[in-house]
Amino acid sequence: MRLLNFIDGQWSEPVKGQYRNIYDPATGEPLWEVPRSTPEDLNQAVEAARAAFSSWRLVPGPKRGEILFRVGQLLLERKAELAAKMTQEMGKVLLEAEGDVQEGIDMAFYMAGEGRRSFGQTTPSELPNKFAMTVRDPIGVAGIITPWNFPMAIPTWKIFPALVMGNTVVFKPASETPRLAYELVRILEQAGMPAGTVNLVFGSGTEIGEALIHHPDVPLISFTGSNETGRHVAEVTGRELKRVSLELGGKNAIIVMDDADLDLAVDGIIWSAFGTTGQRCTACSRLIVQEGIYDVVRDRLKERIEKLTLGSGLNEKTDVGPLINKQAVEKVKKYIQIGKEEGAYLETGGDVPHDPGLASGHFFLPTLFTNVSMKMRIAQEEIFGPVLSMIKVKSLPEAIEANNQVTYGLSSSIFTRNVNAAFEAIRDLATGLIYINAGTIGAEIHLPFGGTRGTGNGHRESGTAALDFFSEWKAVYVDYSGRLQRAQIDD
Repeated sequence: MRLLNFIDGQWSEPVKGQYRNIYDPATGEPLWEVPRSTPEDLNQAVEAARAAFSSWRLVPGPKRGEILFRVGQLLLERKAELAAKMTQEMGKVLLEAEGDVQEGIDMAFYMAGEGRRSFGQTTPSELPNKFAMTVRDPIGVAGIITPWNFPMAIPTWKIFPALVMGNTVVFKPASETPRLAYELVRILEQAGMPAGTVNLVFGSGTEIGEALIHHPDVPLISFTGSNETGRHVAEVTGRELKRVSLELGGKNAIIVMDDADLDLAVDGIIWSAFGTTGQRCTACSRLIVQEGIYDVVRDRLKERIEKLTLGSGLNEKTDVGPLINKQAVEKVKKYIQIGKEEGAYLETGGDVPHDPGLASGHFFLPTLFTNVSMKMRIAQEEIFGPVLSMIKVKSLPEAIEANNQVTYGLSSSIFTRNVNAAFEAIRDLATGLIYINAGTIGAEIHLPFGGTRGTGNGHRESGTAALDFFSEWKAVYVDYSGRLQRAQIDD
């Protein structure tokens, strides 16, 4: 199958007619072809979005929301099919792929409601016979750049609030997972989005992404990806005074206290560290354990890890699917060597599997390091693979300090039965997401999503907080006194 760009309501070949293959990361088999677009394709998409903005911004918010409601219904009807396609091209197990699609469904229905709820405020004026209020205004063309690990959820986090607020969209999905982007835009088209409001351009970050962030007619950029690329996006957009939202990396930790329910904690650790093969920005890659239970937790984890089944995500018996590509495998291998050289002890894993049935895929054994200190690179740098590092601490203050000793600040978790300890953690953990007696993954779409420090630039996705990025506040004063009144001067 050959995918196409979607520009101004039309499915179109790339200008230069060039394509490349997408491969199944579990088997190495070719799946479909995707365009190698050029800046010329991108320019056409931006022009279409710019032209459509003048009319889309005037469509009443409830009507915009009705289209998103239809999108949610269509996603729900096609959930199983979309999840299977996602597993084919991204590798995550089918159950997780279904959850990824469900996030898109939830976001569609949630943002559909915001078409009627995009509230401003009314407030008393300091002068008589004068009315004061605020309203939200759309901004223009939103450039949407998304990663491969959540190929349905993350695009919907960005595209749906952008559209419901009256912006138009140029969407550049990750090169590794084009099919879900294609299917999402087909559904938006089917639901009744007017021509030009949503445009899809496939291509590389170095060519299409770069052209998008530089384009003078794109005042909004929403980017999720690596810190290195995020810094570059921030530099470019800062010079050009664009509004930019950056959702970047994480080095997330689970804290386990002596009084924790260990059965629950181990379940949460396994899910958070090895779900999606560790390829989540919220994945747990550090395990901070109080010294009294350190050995017990280590032994339980090692036993559970060695029972995890690797394979194609389409197989219902698979626990851990492949990494996204060969480069990801090589990166994890590099960090295994770094950990050994730094003095960490490799308890289990640390290599590709030797099963001939997995030789064609990008698999890596779930890995556990112990004897890890906070100064080690494996405890500081984002690996983005199935690697967990155990750190021993004496107390809750030491655990919180260890949690906060990284440049990232996305997600953290604590397992404890002590309500005082839980609230102390809520107060002092320096992350945007905090879980009590649950793992580091599992954000819900009606709460703000995002992190502190090196994880981003302060904006949030999901919930009503997302609307703030995709709209401008406009303050309105209505003076019906019939005379000139001067604020701060006249009584």
